Amino acid sequence: MSLLIVLAALCFLMLVAYRGYSVILFAPVAALGAVLLTDPALVAPMFTGLFMDKLVGFLKLYFPVFLLGAIFGKLVELSGFSRSIVAATIRVVGARRAMLSIVLVCALLTYGGVSLFVVVFAVYPFAAELFRQGDIPKRLIPGTIALGAFTFTMDALPGTPQIQNIIPTTFFGTTTWAAPWLGTLGAVFILLAGLAWLEWRRLAAVRRGEGYGDPAQLQNEPMAFHGGRPAHPLLALLPLVVVGVGNKLLTLWIPRVYGDSVSFVPAVVGNPAPVVQETSKLVAIWAVEGALLAGIACVLLLAWRPVRARFAEGSKAAIGGALLAGMNTASEYGFGAVIAALPGFLVVAHALGSIPNPLVNEAVTVTALAGITGSASGGMSIALAAMADTFIANAEAAGIPMQVLHRVAAMASGGMDTLPHNGAVITLLAVTGLTHRQAYGDIFAITLVKTAAVFVVIGLYYAFGLV
Repeated sequence: MSLLIVLAALCFLMLVAYRGYSVILFAPVAALGAVLLTDPALVAPMFTGLFMDKLVGFLKLYFPVFLLGAIFGKLVELSGFSRSIVAATIRVVGARRAMLSIVLVCALLTYGGVSLFVVVFAVYPFAAELFRQGDIPKRLIPGTIALGAFTFTMDALPGTPQIQNIIPTTFFGTTTWAAPWLGTLGAVFILLAGLAWLEWRRLAAVRRGEGYGDPAQLQNEPMAFHGGRPAHPLLALLPLVVVGVGNKLLTLWIPRVYGDSVSFVPAVVGNPAPVVQETSKLVAIWAVEGALLAGIACVLLLAWRPVRARFAEGSKAAIGGALLAGMNTASEYGFGAVIAALPGFLVVAHALGSIPNPLVNEAVTVTALAGITGSASGGMSIALAAMADTFIANAEAAGIPMQVLHRVAAMASGGMDTLPHNGAVITLLAVTGLTHRQAYGDIFAITLVKTAAVFVVIGLYYAFGLV
């Protein structure tokens, strides 16, 4: 019964998300409904002590990233830089290869260390303009961005700085460059299979005579540029380069300045305790925030005149989008925390441990828990915290290197995590102004490709011994 309660809560949340209802409302309903059926006395304590605690904790850490990312994306749009880059892209690769262009832009940003959520805000104006000029259905934008930002550069390519590739290092004693051949081949499989799917969908739309869409019915469309002659493409690319390079440099510089931790005493009446911040846990967030501020300053410096006239209106829209996206994702985070604390979740975790093959056991366990919690990093953290010792023991008995365990765990975390209730999926759809019914099918196809890639990598290891 405890297992059925967890599965029912998960299915309910996926259903309401798919049908377009607010996850901010229904994530706590689903979570607390599961608690009510498990132990009614814990509804109030779990709501305040777990759901709200995790929700607020997520916003405390990540809302500035959402806010700055949204403002950066809006300024790139208002400055006309998106139009310049799109025009140059069409000249170089052709309007028919718009999807490849967006995938590559997303991949470069995420592999450069830019947060997945920031990429969504920053790339959407480019994607909308490029798809509009190529007359490609807007509903294909989320699947295209998901392929570029949520898949191979998130956890497959060796060296990627995304958190999904960092978590396994603490459990297996590896580095982010673990299993480079397997990761690279898995990334190639994901890229080719994903592009093939999206191209097939584009050609099917062409045969039906479907274009970008009716402007009167589309939501969250980027504002048209009215600033005269567009900037040179290389100048328009400069803010994106500033964000990527700034993120890398700040990641290296911040620990040198602050050390392992930094503390200060608030200047208030009384005898307050020092406020201590552990630098190691905040470096990535501080670096992204600083890089985004530098990117915003770069846009304002290069395009002050076209941005100034519409900054008030544009910034309000960006802030509203950041609030919605941040609250959606935070509610999902709280839901995952509550579900992971229920007895039914332990039933799932223990059942998954009975799979005999070490790599298949790890892959299925990690991707299943990521799917249940709606979080790649959350599901993997839970799985490795509970079962890493078992995974290591089974792998050593079978002669499997720790590097392979690392790569399989990382790639599996980004498999079934992108189910309808996933926070990144909901953010992506909110930013693009589309619903699950309109655009989730293509995201799910990419999810299946990403999940299949894990087992392709396992097969390559067993067939050829590649690491």
